[in-house]
Amino acid sequence: MHLTSLHSLLMNWESLFVVPELITLSFFAVLFQVFVFDVGGKDWKFYDWSQITTVVTFGKYDPELMCFAHSKGARVVLKGDTSVKKMVDPVVRAAWINQQVDLAKRQYMDGINLDIEQHVMYSSAEYYALTNLVKEATEAFHKEIPGSQVTFDVPWTPDYIDRCYNYSGITHACDFIFVMSYDEQSERWSNCIVGANAPYNRTLTGYNNYIRLGINPKKLVMGVPWYGYDYTCLSLSMTHVCSFAKIPFGGPPCSDAAGRQVPYKIIMKQINNSLSGILWDQEEKAPYFEYKDSHGALHQVWFDNPRSISLKAAFVKERGLRGIGMWNANCLDYSNGSAAREQTQAMWEALNPE
Repeated sequence: MHLTSLHSLLMNWESLFVVPELITLSFFAVLFQVFVFDVGGKDWKFYDWSQITTVVTFGKYDPELMCFAHSKGARVVLKGDTSVKKMVDPVVRAAWINQQVDLAKRQYMDGINLDIEQHVMYSSAEYYALTNLVKEATEAFHKEIPGSQVTFDVPWTPDYIDRCYNYSGITHACDFIFVMSYDEQSERWSNCIVGANAPYNRTLTGYNNYIRLGINPKKLVMGVPWYGYDYTCLSLSMTHVCSFAKIPFGGPPCSDAAGRQVPYKIIMKQINNSLSGILWDQEEKAPYFEYKDSHGALHQVWFDNPRSISLKAAFVKERGLRGIGMWNANCLDYSNGSAAREQTQAMWEALNPE
């Protein structure tokens, strides 16, 4: 983008702040959210912008992305992370919030996604500080940037092993929460047997747990994984049972730390050289495959594909959730090959099944 074009777009965007109604009633008048995490680079040029409502920037600030997203009617928001222990001090907390608001203004951005994944004990000073942080950040952003959006990332279930947050209070304070419905094998008390990254029934149980806390489904956005886990099998049975090494997480002896995260674009290239082709687990409603590496070790790879994501996306609509999103959009193959284009299009389309 030429600097003159960028300057023109920035000036047009800045003018919207003079008339907040343009933002709240027209520019961002979208109920169903498609919430996208971008980790940098230029993949965003090939995203399905007909669906996207918000892009969270986890990579380096890109003014070209910001301008393009705004031209498509989508928000671009900051990533927000800080030490919860430091946020106990109200003065430090207020200063941090002001810094984020000022940064968003300078970069013509539309809010912040608070991605704070830290150990917090129930009723501790950090427990109350985190809730106050979300409340005060939301108030500050809404006041200083009309039409802005403040969201908070939460684990797949509110009874997650080490995050005793005030989930109902946090959800009430912000615009909505993004439920990270993945890495669900991070706490396993049973045998170290490989399973899906985001098994269907377990994923849905997480949402029911949030709703039982009194949280409105319209304040829940489902997060799905566009990556999988590759596990080295200590043993692999004829019935596809793969046992893996014990690597504890918190208290449980088994966790997905024994596996390696692999983006969808790499997984789809591996399948052609697999021993099994794509298999389907009917109980977990997830695909997987098996292969042998160059050292002769057997592996099992579990992931999500359009079939498994479509099932979850259907639940989003049936249960009346606020929307759906993914970690992360850069995991797909945006190259020019016909196979890559078909695979990538299918993943985007799975977010909004007919």
